[in-house]
Amino acid sequence: MTLRIAPSILSADFGRLAEDIARVERGGADLLHIDVMDGRFVPNITVGVPIVRALHRVAKVPLDVHLMILEPERHIEAFADAGASMMSVHVEVSPHLHRTLEAIKALGAQAGAVLNPSTPAAMLGPVAHLVDFVLVMSVNPGFSGQAYIPESASKVRAVRDLLDEAGSNAPVEIDGGIQPGNAAEVVAAGAEILVAASAIYGTDDPTAATLQLRDAALAGTPTALRESR
Repeated sequence: MTLRIAPSILSADFGRLAEDIARVERGGADLLHIDVMDGRFVPNITVGVPIVRALHRVAKVPLDVHLMILEPERHIEAFADAGASMMSVHVEVSPHLHRTLEAIKALGAQAGAVLNPSTPAAMLGPVAHLVDFVLVMSVNPGFSGQAYIPESASKVRAVRDLLDEAGSNAPVEIDGGIQPGNAAEVVAAGAEILVAASAIYGTDDPTAATLQLRDAALAGTPTALRESR
């Protein structure tokens, strides 16, 4: 298992993004998670291609771009050109999911499928062999600071089982209400990439918060679990 921490800029200070990115990088962030929202698929509007391009100029870690938008296939080339290393699209809005995932991969980015809380893991079945990662939403998407949905660990486990059965080692990512108190639980269930917004940027010290989240998550890794028995 390779644990990765992906701070989300959704809760960062947009007046000093470069500084806020540097803070989490000093804390050992592995990725930078960017939530792109269109105000249609989710009830919020956030950032677009110009912000991703600007972040790519200053970030030292890969950009993990989560497209919470309708018709994502129309925009993936622009986000790839802007510097996205990873792009994820929602199962709920992608009627031609195979085609969209393949198009993302053809652009040189890792392709991920996203499941909303009410979307069952079984929906991934037809593309389990194709995804580079799967993002499990542990809140209903749209806003940071929401409470973690307790059933999400079971969802992560179901997704991990489905991927294993398909012979895929694609990692499971989780986003929504993740903080030190539940990090070990979701990692023990099979999550390898943890996205956190307010748990990191809602603190006085995002560097320390990034380190703290990793330390908490490591308690759920297989080695830690074996050593605790």
